[in-house]
Amino acid sequence: MSSSKKNNKSLSRTIISQAWIIVLGAIAPMLDSTMVNIALNKLSENFSEPLSAVQWVVTGYLLAMVVAVPFTGWLNDKIGGKKVFLIAEILFGISSLVAAMSGSITMLTTIRFVQGFSAGLITPLLTTLLVVIAGAESMGRIMAIVGLPIMLGPIFGPVVGGLIVQYLSWRWIFFVNVPIVIIATALIWLKLPVTSPKNPNAKFDWLGVTLLASSSAAIIYGIVKASAKANFGNSITLTYVSAGVALLIIYAIYAIFRKEHAVVPLSLFKHRNFTGSMIGLVLAGVVNNGPMLLLPLFFQNLHGLSAAEAGLSLITQGIGMLIARPIIGKYIDKIGARWVLIVGLLITLVGTVPFIYFDQHTNLVLIMIVLFVRGIGAGAIISPLMTDSFVGINLKYSSQISVAGRITQNVGGAFGSALMATIASAYITSHTHSLMTNHLTTIAHAYQQGFIWAVVCTAILIIPAFLLTNKLGNQTNA
Repeated sequence: MSSSKKNNKSLSRTIISQAWIIVLGAIAPMLDSTMVNIALNKLSENFSEPLSAVQWVVTGYLLAMVVAVPFTGWLNDKIGGKKVFLIAEILFGISSLVAAMSGSITMLTTIRFVQGFSAGLITPLLTTLLVVIAGAESMGRIMAIVGLPIMLGPIFGPVVGGLIVQYLSWRWIFFVNVPIVIIATALIWLKLPVTSPKNPNAKFDWLGVTLLASSSAAIIYGIVKASAKANFGNSITLTYVSAGVALLIIYAIYAIFRKEHAVVPLSLFKHRNFTGSMIGLVLAGVVNNGPMLLLPLFFQNLHGLSAAEAGLSLITQGIGMLIARPIIGKYIDKIGARWVLIVGLLITLVGTVPFIYFDQHTNLVLIMIVLFVRGIGAGAIISPLMTDSFVGINLKYSSQISVAGRITQNVGGAFGSALMATIASAYITSHTHSLMTNHLTTIAHAYQQGFIWAVVCTAILIIPAFLLTNKLGNQTNA
C-alpha cells in the first residue's frame, strides 16, 4: 500500500509541474547550438569574417561546456542543485543578452564561452533535479511526460533558428533566450523545492580540470589555426597540438598519484567498454557535430536556400533520429551496445557517403531522403557509447564516469566542428584561383572534403565499437 501511495505521489500534479519548470529552464541551452549553426553564414557576412573565425562561436561554446561539467557535481554537493540551477540560468540569460548586442566576432566569441559554461552547468542538472523531485523510481514516467520537448528541441532548433535569421536577425537567436530565462528563473525560485548541499566541504580537483581543459583547448585551437595556413603541418598548429598532448600526458601522471580522487581516474580505462566508449565519443563528435556545422552552409551557399529553408531541409535528419530513439534503448538492453552501435554506424555511412558526391546540382528531395537515413544511424551512436561506459564498473565511480563521458562528448563535438570548418576553409584558401573562376564548384569540393573526413571517422569508430559489451551468444565483454 505504501508503494502505491509513493507512485501516486510521484505522478502528482505538483511533481509534474515542477518537472516542466526544470525542462523550461534547460530548453534554451539545448536549442542554442542547433540554432546558432544555422546562423553561421549570416555571422560570416555580418562581421566579414571567414568560416575559420566564425566557427569559434560554436566551438568555443562547446569547449566552455567541457570546463563546466566537473563543476556541476562539485557545486551541487557544496551549495545545492536549486542554487546552482538559478545561478547558471541567470548567467545564461545575461550572456545571451550580451551576445545579442555584440559588435564584433571577438566579442561574440568571448561571451559565447560564458554562455557555454552556464549551459554546461544547466544540462547535467536537468537529470539531477528531476531525480530529486520525482525519485529515481519514477524517472521513466516523468521522462515519458516531459521528454518530448527534450527530444524535439534539437530537431526543430534549426527550423526556429532559420526562421529567426531569415525574418528578424541573427541577434534574435540570443535575444529570444532572455524572456524564457526570466520566466524560468522566477518559476525555479518560487516553485522548486530547496535542495540541501550533500557535502558543503567538498573539494574540487582544480589542477586536474585545468590540465584537461587546457589540453583540449590547445589541441582544438591548433587545428583551427590550420585553416589560416591552408595546411595541418604549419608551425602554429604543430606547437599548439604538441602542447595539448604534453598537457594530457602531465594529467595522466598527475592522475596516477591522485588515483580514485582524480576527476577522471585512470583505473577506469582498465575496463574495455569504458575505453571503447571514451574513444568512440571523441570520434562521434566528428561524425555528428562536424556535418551539422557544414549542412546549413551546404544548403545556403550551394543551393541558394534561405536560412529558414535550410532549417526546414534539415528536419528529415531530426525525424530519422526521433524514429530511431525508442528502438535503441530496447536493443542495447537486449543485445548489448556493440551491435547497436555498429548497425548505427553502417546506416550512418549509407547516409553520409553520398555527400562526398553531392554538389549544387543534386536534387534536394534526394538530399533530404539521404539525411533521413543518416538521422536514423546517427540516433544510434551516442546512446550506446554513453550507456556502456557504466557497465561492469563499481557504482562508486558513477559520478566520475558521468563527468568523463560528458567531457569527452563535448571535446569530441568541439573537435568535430573545428575539424570540418578547418578542412573546408583550408581547401577554399588553397584553391583561391579556382574560386575566382568557378565559385560554386570550389565550395562544393570544400564541403565534400569535410564529408570525406566524416566518413573516415565513422568507419574508424567501428574499431572501438568492438570493445563495447556484447550480449549475443551470452558474451559480456565488460
